[in-house]
Amino acid sequence: MQLTTLFNDDSAVSPVIGVILMVAITVILAAVIGTFVLGLGDQVSETSPQASFDFDYTNTSGDLTITHESGTSIDADSVSISGPVGDDGDTWADIDGSATEITAGSSITVTANGSSFDSGETVRVIWTSDSGSSSSTLQSWTYNG
Repeated sequence: MQLTTLFNDDSAVSPVIGVILMVAITVILAAVIGTFVLGLGDQVSETSPQASFDFDYTNTSGDLTITHESGTSIDADSVSISGPVGDDGDTWADIDGSATEITAGSSITVTANGSSFDSGETVRVIWTSDSGSSSSTLQSWTYNG
């Protein structure tokens, strides 16, 4: 084997490495562009908060007190109450009037549409993202009377 031939032969390695690098760059670029085109990048920041709520029902008055027990603080305009209550669909901020953020210990009181809840009726605490594209039920309470 001649030493000069070894130094002058530059075939086979460079083209293979070049092709592998071009394919890898193309795959990475396609994944990044696909993520943003499908909107998956926006949904990462719109995950529902982790919070626990407690429900305390007074049968004589038909009042249901909802208290944020633990978990992350939540914007009061992002949480609404749904069910057979006088404030159905209203946000926590609308019901409270002065709340801007729901923290542990925050509570509101809603009243049943009738004199009391009927058996099987459910009240839900619902979170909606700022963009309105996603929502989730944080907690629900069902009357079993």
